[in-house]
Amino acid sequence: MRACAVAVILVAPVLAFGATTAGAALPPRLSEGQAKRIFLADAKVASWLRHYPRSTWVTTAALRSSDRRWQVHVFSGAAGEVATGLVDDTSGAVLEAWTGPQVAWPLARGPGLGGVINHADIWLVFCAVFLLGLGDLRRPLSLRNLDLVALLAFSVPLWYFNHGRVFAGVVLMTLPLLYLLARCAWIGVTNRGPGGGSVLPVWALVLATFFLVGFRVELNHGRSGVIDVGYAGVIGADLIGHGQDPYGRFPVRDTGKPCGPANADGTINDWVQANGRCESANPLGDTYGPVSYMSYLPGLWLFGWSGKWDTLPAVHFTTLLFDVLALLGLAAVGLRYGGARLAAVLALAWAAYPFTQYVSSSNTNDAIMPAFLIWGFWAATWDAGRGAFAALASWTKLASLIVVPLWLTYPSVRERRGALVFALAFAITSALAFWMLLLGNPLHEAHVFYERTFRIQFDRRSPFSLWDWAQYHIGLPDLKWLQRVLQPLLVAAAIAVAFLPRRKTPLQLAALTGALLVAFELLLTHWSALYISWFFPFVALAVLAGAELGGCGQTPSTRDPVSSASLHGDVPASSPVRAGASDA
Repeated sequence: MRACAVAVILVAPVLAFGATTAGAALPPRLSEGQAKRIFLADAKVASWLRHYPRSTWVTTAALRSSDRRWQVHVFSGAAGEVATGLVDDTSGAVLEAWTGPQVAWPLARGPGLGGVINHADIWLVFCAVFLLGLGDLRRPLSLRNLDLVALLAFSVPLWYFNHGRVFAGVVLMTLPLLYLLARCAWIGVTNRGPGGGSVLPVWALVLATFFLVGFRVELNHGRSGVIDVGYAGVIGADLIGHGQDPYGRFPVRDTGKPCGPANADGTINDWVQANGRCESANPLGDTYGPVSYMSYLPGLWLFGWSGKWDTLPAVHFTTLLFDVLALLGLAAVGLRYGGARLAAVLALAWAAYPFTQYVSSSNTNDAIMPAFLIWGFWAATWDAGRGAFAALASWTKLASLIVVPLWLTYPSVRERRGALVFALAFAITSALAFWMLLLGNPLHEAHVFYERTFRIQFDRRSPFSLWDWAQYHIGLPDLKWLQRVLQPLLVAAAIAVAFLPRRKTPLQLAALTGALLVAFELLLTHWSALYISWFFPFVALAVLAGAELGGCGQTPSTRDPVSSASLHGDVPASSPVRAGASDA
């Protein structure tokens, strides 16, 4: 018996190795031609390929030894790769089929952002609290309620994006953007916001906000991931923390020294970088302003960074930090201009709006810029504070540069001293933000910054707007020419609203800021539902706080002494709450 047992122990590994080798060497069940025909016969693939002449099709297929699946690619002339997917060698089933924009854009394949916030039960709870808590329930057909519905209407195109229907989603997202642009522009020109208000008592608004804040923290901490945008934040913070200019120094792939496993498709994410450290690659993460990366420094100091794209607690901390700062900023604006009720209304607006939670659940940097702008609006009558916050926002997301002329001349184009103080504060803050350019050759570092930020945006391709669909060569309209016409007009409009109206109320400043940011997003080549948070605070101010912010023909029901004085010019010009926005 002992001899038999010893023999079995010695022979078993040999037999197992032989079986493994034989399994690995099994011939494919499908031929290359069969895999191609199965994939081309898939209903989704066949429907898309009808857009291209069959004579232009070039199809390739290769068996992946790691999982015995056929990777199929279909090309068509100038359109490039038009379809790709996986065919299971054992069953012959099409496991994946991606067409059109889904080929190059994983985000176009379905819900890649937000996690559980995309679940209908959670999303609709946010929508219900937002509409019922802020709406004028006494007048269901009021303009205020229509504005709130328009803000929630982005849920429809997001549904289409989450189901991989990019073209329909883009068309549908354009409609509420155009409506909000028109509404904010009208309010900004006429200084008339919608009347009415929430019927809930202040205590109910505050209680709902506290509940939602706790829910938002739980959704972020326990049920969300970090996408490449958030990961870029901690990389940039780590480079700055080590005294390096982040631009052009982000971890890349294919350094020749892999230090992590390959995915099923053969992709390796972890590589030994020039600094000798094993890091997860994010080569295009250095496309944001330096303040964006600096904002992650507190989280980095508290939680560190392993060098890998892991749970990234520093990113979660930063996301929650600026989420709360934006909420507190809106509450501070409300307290200043309208007292406790307006503070509660505006805080609930941020907490209940599903798209601000969409940002939090995606752990991106998209709440940082509006947080700075909100606090800049709170300090609007303090020229230096307004200039400093405008610079912080601009060098977080470059989109904020579009509102700088407007903020420069607030409250009146005649106040040249105020404009000079604003410009000086903006310049000093900008210089501090770019201190890392002095670590090397400043001209070279500035050129790299331009190439990695502005230039990349100018040259960007994307299906997530109306402007770049011609790349798919299927008869879709080529509207690039219209985009190039409208972009200079937007710049002209940004300059024009700096001078007209000659004097502006806080309501006009909020409405015109919202209008410019909405227009900027309409003309972007690449748009995302994450960007809604950029303009949301100012649209909310325009449609929820018209009376309190000095709208014509409206009488606020309650107003605290500070806001009342600031609106009517009873505060000395040297005061931080100088009445710069008093002209109705």
